[in-house]
Amino acid sequence: MAGHSKWANIQHRKGRQDAVRSRLFSRISREITVAAKMGDADVDKNPRLRLAVKEAKTNSVPKDVIERAIKKSQNNDLADFDEVRYEGYAAGGVAIIVEALTDNRNRTASNVRSIFSKFGGNLGDSGSVSFLFDRLGMIAYPLASGDAEKIIEIAIEQGVDDVETTTDCHYFYCAPETLAETTSNLESVLGESDMAKLIWKPQNISFFDLEKTRKILNLVEALDDDEDVQLVTANFDISPTVMEQLK
Repeated sequence: MAGHSKWANIQHRKGRQDAVRSRLFSRISREITVAAKMGDADVDKNPRLRLAVKEAKTNSVPKDVIERAIKKSQNNDLADFDEVRYEGYAAGGVAIIVEALTDNRNRTASNVRSIFSKFGGNLGDSGSVSFLFDRLGMIAYPLASGDAEKIIEIAIEQGVDDVETTTDCHYFYCAPETLAETTSNLESVLGESDMAKLIWKPQNISFFDLEKTRKILNLVEALDDDEDVQLVTANFDISPTVMEQLK
């Protein structure tokens, strides 16, 4: 079981709080609607929907927004959304994965390609960077859930693939297809988790100076602004020194 520091999975959202909150709610609502439409509108019968609703509650999405998103899935006129993934590189060879839900693949692909080009990146082919990440389910618990030794024991008992304790949280990792089951098993022992979601975990991370970090962040932020983009993940982190300079 790993015990090293938290991986630097940059899933960046800008600091303009009102805009960020609105964008986050919109993304989560879309995921809830798509999950309900693709499966079952009953949370108890649809693992993907259950995880989407959990993320909504974790991010303080109002109950009425969640209910409207589920109800919207029953609209026969609702456009079909496709899950698409784009892969490319930013400055410094930083690998970037972009996940989107779109009702128009051509529009989204054109937008993403344009953003990569505008901000000094390169959009690659499918599989061009994903091999640099591990696709995992991640469940997070607060440190108050127990010390590292207790958490490791629980992880072994519940058949969790890996666990990591950082200065912020305990993180449990599992295969993507077992995320819903593993979350349920852990919650039966530890109670409600802080987070349960699918992630791309970088196998290695890089740090850069202020200038290059700004270039990378500009690209990530522009991608994050696109209405079809659900998540942007990159295999770099920001050192404390550079973080202070960015403030």
